Amino acid sequence: MDAGGLTSSKTPSKNTSRFPLQDAQLHRKTSKENLDRFIPNRSAMDFDYAHYMLTDGRKAQESDAVSSPSRDAYRKQLAETFNMNRPRILAFKNKPPPAQVELIPQEFSSASQSKPAKARRHIPQSSERTLDAPDLVDDYYLNLLDWGGSNVLAIALGSTVYLWDASDGSTSELVTVDDDSGPVTSVSWAPDGRHIAVGLNNSEVQLWDSTASKQLRTLRGAHQSRVGSLAWNNQILTTGGMDGRIVNNDVRIRSHVVETYRGHTQEVCGLKWSASGNQLASGGNDNLLHIWDRSVASSSSPTQWLHRMEDHKAAVKALAWCPFQSNLLASGGGGGDRCIKFWNTHTGACLNSVDTGSQVCALLWNKNERELLSSHGFTQNQLTLWKYPSMVKMAELTGHTSRVLFMAQSPDGCTVASAAGDETLRFWNVFGTPEVAKAAPKSNSEPFAHLNRIR
Repeated sequence: MDAGGLTSSKTPSKNTSRFPLQDAQLHRKTSKENLDRFIPNRSAMDFDYAHYMLTDGRKAQESDAVSSPSRDAYRKQLAETFNMNRPRILAFKNKPPPAQVELIPQEFSSASQSKPAKARRHIPQSSERTLDAPDLVDDYYLNLLDWGGSNVLAIALGSTVYLWDASDGSTSELVTVDDDSGPVTSVSWAPDGRHIAVGLNNSEVQLWDSTASKQLRTLRGAHQSRVGSLAWNNQILTTGGMDGRIVNNDVRIRSHVVETYRGHTQEVCGLKWSASGNQLASGGNDNLLHIWDRSVASSSSPTQWLHRMEDHKAAVKALAWCPFQSNLLASGGGGGDRCIKFWNTHTGACLNSVDTGSQVCALLWNKNERELLSSHGFTQNQLTLWKYPSMVKMAELTGHTSRVLFMAQSPDGCTVASAAGDETLRFWNVFGTPEVAKAAPKSNSEPFAHLNRIR
C-alpha cells in the first residue's frame, strides 16, 4: 500500500511509519523521560533542601517576629551561598543539556533573512546570425515567415518558398510558383512540423509534404483574391483573404470548406488560434479585431463573431495569445495606431493599451517568462522586449534598416527570427534558455493521414 493510505486491518503493520497516524506519535529517547505526565523526577530533586523547606525553613519564617537589617542581609547571603533561593521543591523534568550545536545554523539563518536576488538575464543587443533574404516582398499585410515544430524555418521570397534547417544550417527550395499564381503571400507549418500550407496571390492554397518535397493538394474556391494569412487548428486550416473572408478548411476531406466567418470588410491580415483551439482572433485592414468561438461555428451560414473590438485606429496584423493566461490576447496596430493592446477574450474588455511610438508589425510572447516581444517600423525598425504586465522596456534590439515585418519563434521558445524590408533574416537570442526543459507535447495525428483518398 502507498504511503499515506488507509487500511481496514486491526493488526498493526510492521512498517507502521508509512501510515500518517504513526507520524503524530512522540518518539521517546529513554524510558526515564515522561513528557506527557506530571510525575516527579527523583534524580533531579534535592531531598535535603526539600525537607528543610517543608519543616525548618517554614518554622524560621513564622518565628521571625523581630527582624533587623543585619539579620536580613545575613539570611540573604546564606541563601545565595547554599542555593536556597529556588522557588520550586519538586522537579518534573531534567534540566536541558547545554546546547552543543546551533539550533539554526548561521548560514541558514542569514540566507532566510536576505535571499539573493535572481540574476538578471543577459539579453544580447545584436543578432547572433544574419542571412540574406533577397526578393522578400515588403508588404505589411502578408505573412511570409514561420518556424515549424521540426526546427525548420520557412520563408517566402518572391514566388519561391525556401526551407532553412536550424539544426545544421542547410537550405533547400520547396516550391517556385509561376507568375500567374505568385507571388507567395503566406506560409504556415502544420502542427506535425512536416506539412506546410502556402497561400498564393491567385486565391489558392497549396499543401506540401516538406520531407518528400511533394505537393499533396490545392485548396480552391474559398477566396476570390490573395490569401495573406493562415492558421492551423489540428486538421483545420483557417485562411484569411483580401476579400475579407475567413474560411475553415478541413484538409482531410474533398469538400474542404466547412465554416465561414464574415465580419471584416477589408483584407484579413492577422489570424491566430488560441492554444485550446476554441477561440480564433482575426485582425484586418479595416482596423477591426474579432474574436470567434469555434463551438458556435456553422457550416450552413456565416458565423457571428463573439466580440468585435474597434479600438485600434489602423490595420490590426500583430496578434499573440498569452501562453500563461488562456484568455489574454495581445494585438498591435499599424502606423496610424502604434499601440499594443491587451484583451480579455472572455468579456471583450480592453485591459491595457501602450503607445509604442511606431508601427507594430508582429508580436511574440516569451514561453518561459512574462515577457512580450514586438517588432516595429519607422523610425528605429527595432525589436522591443517588454516586461508584462508593467510594460517596462527591457531591451531594444536594432540592426534592421527597414521595418521588421515578420517574426517567428523557435520550437524551444528561445530564439526569434525576424525578416525585414531590408531583405535580411536575423536571429536573436532574446528569450534566453529555460531553466528546466519542458517535455514537448505529443503531436497530434497527421492532418493528412487520409489524403490518399482524395482525388
